[in-house]
Amino acid sequence: MKAKAVVFAGSSISHEDARKILEANYQPPVKRFQLEKFIQKGYRVIGIVDGIFFDRAAVGHREIIAAMDAGIKVVGGASMGALRASELDSHGMIGVGKIYGWYRDGVIESDDEVAVSTNPDTFESISVPLVNMRETLKAALEAGMINEKEHDELLKLAINTYYPDRSYLGLVKEGIKKGLVHEEKGNALLNFCKNKEVDVKKEDAVLVLETVKKLLEES
Repeated sequence: MKAKAVVFAGSSISHEDARKILEANYQPPVKRFQLEKFIQKGYRVIGIVDGIFFDRAAVGHREIIAAMDAGIKVVGGASMGALRASELDSHGMIGVGKIYGWYRDGVIESDDEVAVSTNPDTFESISVPLVNMRETLKAALEAGMINEKEHDELLKLAINTYYPDRSYLGLVKEGIKKGLVHEEKGNALLNFCKNKEVDVKKEDAVLVLETVKKLLEES
């Protein structure tokens, strides 16, 4: 039986992990001019988690509005989905998760907060999204790993790093080099980031899938 929902993902959550939560037609990160064929095929719900950002044209606002005008419920969160939902929730797009809330409320604004460099074959992230760095550094602060000054300076360093180059190893090494943290604390912080990363993008991706599942059950 044909899936009743199509979900665009792959970087924030793997298709393998996603299928454990929701049975759907899983597609790679969405790009411009892709939604029309799914509108024509009669899908009831579209979930947008990941999408193309800089190297090719991103999914357009008009495409999403066209899907909603056709009676399709569109849910967004985590990455491109969060960004578009914050822009189109007044038109009926359903936004979920912490990152969507940040964009909606103006806590963050730049696309590069969620952008990552990916493996072209698997869509797996090979850099760390800034939103994850924000939450992980906050967790390190709350755990007493770093003080407030160190947190603020390391976050600023992460913000000023080009998105494909963001990694915890790179952040800590540069932080030590610049004298933002001493080497012993830096090594402990790196271990914390690797083992206790707050993967807010994946958490929000799960919320997208759970919301899509609930909408299918209710329809």
